Amino acid sequence: MIVKAIPTNIITGFLGVGKTSLIKQLFKTKPEGETWAVLVNEFGEVGIDAGLMDASDSGVQIREVAGGCMCCAAGVPTQVAINQLIARAKPDRLLIEPTGLGHPNEIIKVLSAPHYHNVIRLQSTLCLIDARKLRDERYRGHDNFIQQLHVADVIVTTKTDLYPEFEAAQGVRLADDLSQYLNELQLSDTRVIEHNTSQGLSEALIGCLKQPRRQKASMGKSAAFTPVAASTSLLRKSGDNLGAQGVFAEGASEQGFQFDARGLVRKHNQGEGCFSCGWVIEPMQEFDFDKLMQFISAQTQGHSALLRLKAVMITSDGIAGINWSDGDLAVTELDDSLDSRLEMIATQALNWDEIEQGLLGCLAH
Repeated sequence: MIVKAIPTNIITGFLGVGKTSLIKQLFKTKPEGETWAVLVNEFGEVGIDAGLMDASDSGVQIREVAGGCMCCAAGVPTQVAINQLIARAKPDRLLIEPTGLGHPNEIIKVLSAPHYHNVIRLQSTLCLIDARKLRDERYRGHDNFIQQLHVADVIVTTKTDLYPEFEAAQGVRLADDLSQYLNELQLSDTRVIEHNTSQGLSEALIGCLKQPRRQKASMGKSAAFTPVAASTSLLRKSGDNLGAQGVFAEGASEQGFQFDARGLVRKHNQGEGCFSCGWVIEPMQEFDFDKLMQFISAQTQGHSALLRLKAVMITSDGIAGINWSDGDLAVTELDDSLDSRLEMIATQALNWDEIEQGLLGCLAH
């Protein structure tokens, strides 16, 4: 039976801002002997972020919800996923990473419902932001971008180590831009912390995570929270009973992929003004690393509408984790993967058939 509420943090922010990278750094701060659970939601349908986290620590349990449905108003997918994590992992801390195109208000509504009061203890919600995006109206005027800032207890400016000019006057102007933007949103009292990935987590940031969530009377452009009706609850009073329920059974909601004759699955999603296409390739097929990187380069340079590309790929040189956003490309070596996955998110539908042929052309022969 659950006798202690689980400290829970929501880590939000727009596409490609570094949420997964921050969570990977947080894993290193986990006290020995504790179990942490992570719930990851993605806009795309194939699920890649959990693979990019590459959590080798047995004390970290990751659950993925694909398709952006964690933020739906009904809250049922969120409850199912959270309850599965509670039943299986019995975590000491829960981290929730919504999709960059999601509505975090809906998640907070679910977690604030009466049936979670003795189960989950909401602590600080972090909103990660790349200050360079403030000069792009696609971001600063986007309702989701604004809502993510409004729900935040702490705003974390990320990727400052990637600003070639950050230490010069340009960096000062970026900070001024952010301050002015927060004033426009009536968020000048929200704490802002700078996070430099290469220097690790600051004591200030770690300390903020342990603070209780602030009570906010209103959410600016967003509606105030309303409790979720108790009748929608999928949570039983006893944590031990969760595993006995059908929706909490091992693998109950895990989606299997049906590969075609080529060993390929393709999935699409559309919403919030964006389009995604993802591919899953069965594990016995390896990719030529050099060809794959040439393909990645061609895609990221050839589509002005492309917002995000990420992948976990089994290659002849090992397993590669690939993460691209707004000209920033990171490639890391991963320990393991059950299959290869690649996903692209764009502001318009691309020629997915042509891209698919280019991807298959990277297979090692």
